[in-house]
Amino acid sequence: MTFDWQIHDTVHDLSRRGWIMGIVNVTPDSFSDGGRYWDHGRAVEHALRLAAEGADILDIGGESTRPGAAPVEEAEELRRVLPVIRALRPVTRALISIDTMKAAVARAALEAGADIINDVTGLRGDPAMARVAAEGDAGVIVMHMNGTPQTMQQQPMYQDVLAEVMTFFRERLHTLASQGIAAERIVLDPGFGFGKTLEHNLRLLHGLPEMTQLSRPLLVGVSRKSMIGQLLGDPDPAARDWPTVALTSYLRELGARLFRVHDVLPNVQALRMTEAILGEG
Repeated sequence: MTFDWQIHDTVHDLSRRGWIMGIVNVTPDSFSDGGRYWDHGRAVEHALRLAAEGADILDIGGESTRPGAAPVEEAEELRRVLPVIRALRPVTRALISIDTMKAAVARAALEAGADIINDVTGLRGDPAMARVAAEGDAGVIVMHMNGTPQTMQQQPMYQDVLAEVMTFFRERLHTLASQGIAAERIVLDPGFGFGKTLEHNLRLLHGLPEMTQLSRPLLVGVSRKSMIGQLLGDPDPAARDWPTVALTSYLRELGARLFRVHDVLPNVQALRMTEAILGEG
């Protein structure tokens, strides 16, 4: 089992110290903070605050992928994210991730200084995305999604969600290797809430140790997700920050190595404490 992740020419060892990815939504309609960092200046300030709190990666997104979200035109997405990436690159040592489904946006983001492509379609949505990732020597996050953001929560169905997600990951690793993206460049994300019911999400949570058998680092994105509200009976996304912290600690113990969160500092603290207890920090 390996927890190495190659990004550009650097191999990062995630075996003992996990990473926190801070979310920077430059959108008017993301599910929990849409519009809060819509202004480029505020988005940059927010990203730098997340980096100061300990974020290893800043995930910049200009298109909401919440259930039912409307697609964004390429030009508009570029207008949203590029000024933020260009402003951040000279002033932070944090890695920068571009959260996009569009190859042209990913290419421009890499040219502006981004290091990682985070594609919720698993590099299936745009046929040019794999070439952009390969040519840019980028780190890649391959996420599982059943359907599209517009359709994914319309009665998602699986025979065995864990088996199907793992089959998807194996296919992606094989196919992307044939397209010039070595497995060492890839992190896997089960896609909690992306075409999954609460029961599917819980099955994936419990099955996380099995997913580590794929020998790639696992990223989890459960921050403020509706599954937390369903379990706690609270519809307010702002009330889900501390349950997210609990999940960061628990999922680190189960084998996850990267955690995509809105509220960075308490998740960093939970991660470091859990690793200290496990003797891995």
